[in-house]
Amino acid sequence: MTHHPHVHMIVPGGGIAPDGLRWVASKPAFLLPVRVLGKLFRRLFLTRLTELHHAGKLTFFGAQAELADRRRFLHHLAPVRTKRWVVYAKAPFAGPEAVLAYLSRYTHRVAIANRRLIAFDKAGVTFQYKDYRRSGPERRQVMRLDTDEFIRRFLLHVLPRGFHRIRHYGLLASATRKANIARARELLAVLPPPDPVAPLEPPDQRPPCPCCGGRMRIIETFERWMQPRAPPRASATTKAPA
Repeated sequence: MTHHPHVHMIVPGGGIAPDGLRWVASKPAFLLPVRVLGKLFRRLFLTRLTELHHAGKLTFFGAQAELADRRRFLHHLAPVRTKRWVVYAKAPFAGPEAVLAYLSRYTHRVAIANRRLIAFDKAGVTFQYKDYRRSGPERRQVMRLDTDEFIRRFLLHVLPRGFHRIRHYGLLASATRKANIARARELLAVLPPPDPVAPLEPPDQRPPCPCCGGRMRIIETFERWMQPRAPPRASATTKAPA
């Protein structure tokens, strides 16, 4: 749960031509030059970061407090401008289903699953993690963190206000997504997916009333080994004063 900001992105291997009459496919073994993309991403990222600093929208604390000064901030970024920024792009090996299954583990879960929590108290939290530098049974390790540190790492994975976990662009942009997908299927001669089948309603498992034959309603449920409290006996009722 350490601080490791990154972005997963799925790029289609082609697109609809500007005139909307044909599908323009990328080459089978080529989508885009990753080194050129790395330089472009580096320039755009540092440019926008510098703009935020000039606008006073970046805040620094502790040992980084001096970076609030414009000259120190630009000096701090100078070595980063000459480094090679690695952009990793590859075709999915196991097809689109495997890609969606992989991304769903990031987009539809929290920072740590409950099953990985082993113990916790006021002093700290013990949980299980994977050490990818090891192999075999030794890959699963156990770590214990102070409570404050565990909460700090967990909150690193909570999106700031205004951020969205999933964004769609191009073909999947919300405004034109339905029309674009239909047109792409038409140009690629791909049949649309079948309409989802409505799930069947489960049969009513409630027993009929032995007196009137109507359906009984559950008004209270008792836990196992918990006896329901009987109503007070008539002798225990309080009599009204004469």
